[in-house]
Amino acid sequence: MTTFDAPVEQATAAASGASATERFHADKSPFDAVKDTPAERVHLLARDVLDAVEATIRKHKVTYDEYNALKAWLIQVGQDGEWPLFLDVWVEHVVEEVATAHRHGSKGTIEGPYYVPNSPDLGAEGTLPMRDGEKGTPLVWQGTITSADGTPLAGKVELWHADADGFYSQFAPGIPEWNLRGSFSTTPDGKFKITTIRPAPYQIPTDGACGKLIAAAGWHAWRPAHLHVKVSAPGHELLTAQLYSPATRTTTTTSRRR
Repeated sequence: MTTFDAPVEQATAAASGASATERFHADKSPFDAVKDTPAERVHLLARDVLDAVEATIRKHKVTYDEYNALKAWLIQVGQDGEWPLFLDVWVEHVVEEVATAHRHGSKGTIEGPYYVPNSPDLGAEGTLPMRDGEKGTPLVWQGTITSADGTPLAGKVELWHADADGFYSQFAPGIPEWNLRGSFSTTPDGKFKITTIRPAPYQIPTDGACGKLIAAAGWHAWRPAHLHVKVSAPGHELLTAQLYSPATRTTTTTSRRR
């Protein structure tokens, strides 16, 4: 089993981005999902996006040097494999807001680029897989899945998060495959109890194209410490969320399908 005293190859934006892009293609079939989208809908969305870009160019009198810098940057995002990162960090939260506006329970937040399906099932109470001597403060998260009206629901909780150095297993080298990833099938009354370590704040990759945008715009790259979670129950919508609260006891709600 890997320990923290062993040397670990440093993660890079290009390697992480390539992993995220490969995972997206493996886990999702976006073109199949929209293959029957009418041409009128495609025209509407594409035209509005292009109109917004054109309006920005006119409003701010964008120069050819600035346009060519943008063109080079867009190419670099693709070469670095960072389109999943870019879209998840700056765009997906709006899609999530629209997609869950109807919900009466928890609204949810973005999945992010580092989700991996089919993590090991650890029952209703268990500990996420960890390395010997895993750094970090022990954390216990226990709670109950309920419907929006408070009815307990038997279901599943998937949990994943970065390690104390801000790295995710399967996207950074030298980390065991399922480190800090697991699924928990609740008790019949929706209860679960998960032991892990408290994640630390971390920076999104700064050595790739997204990092260049952040530096050029004078933004910061830090993400607050958080847990990623997917909560599901038969007959109810899947809830994807990020947890920032330091509390160890939580009740999670999920809205019924419409």
